[in-house]
Amino acid sequence: MQRNEPLVLAVPKGRILGEVMPLVRRAGIAPEPAFDDPVSRQLQFKTNDPNLRIIRVRAFDVATFVAFGAAHLGVSGNDVLMEFDYAEVYAPLDLGVGHCRIMVAEPAAMADADDPTSWSHVRIATKYPTIARRHFAARGVQAECIKLHGAIELAPSLGLCRRIVDLVSSGATLKANGLVEVEKIADVSARLMVNRTALKTRADTVGGWIDRISEVLDGAKA
Repeated sequence: MQRNEPLVLAVPKGRILGEVMPLVRRAGIAPEPAFDDPVSRQLQFKTNDPNLRIIRVRAFDVATFVAFGAAHLGVSGNDVLMEFDYAEVYAPLDLGVGHCRIMVAEPAAMADADDPTSWSHVRIATKYPTIARRHFAARGVQAECIKLHGAIELAPSLGLCRRIVDLVSSGATLKANGLVEVEKIADVSARLMVNRTALKTRADTVGGWIDRISEVLDGAKA
């Protein structure tokens, strides 16, 4: 990281972006017009601050960009922090948006007769193998995890496994695929992430953005 290079803020693609950007804009960050162009393939954007750029990446990749110093700050759910547990990522602020939960789900047809407290072994499909194994190990349950990156709700109906661990918001996708929630692993919300090295070496600028976003959050609570 060069001390004189512009700071980079990584924001997530997808549903959560619509909740995150109002906070970013209230903190005084206005991206160039291409950021809001739905047909643009651009991923890196200038802002009204010549010393700050925005990159738009997959939510699951935000923490990786921050951990390895490609971005100095980032926004993503704490599910990403829990799954990767990067030592170089510091998450000082809960932004209070993007609320959802990590759940264990299974077919509705088997849920009525099933008791999660009786499980000794589970086979699950998930994009969160670390979170799942940690959760089940704490209960003394052996977890066999099949990692998928999408369409996880299909796994039980196609015989890949009987249960899944996935991020749930409204629960509509589970219901549409004949699944029900049977156990909550964690609540999730969007967090501001910071690269620890950047916070040490560029304390004034990086710390200044933390303070500014914190003031926005405090103002919203007032």
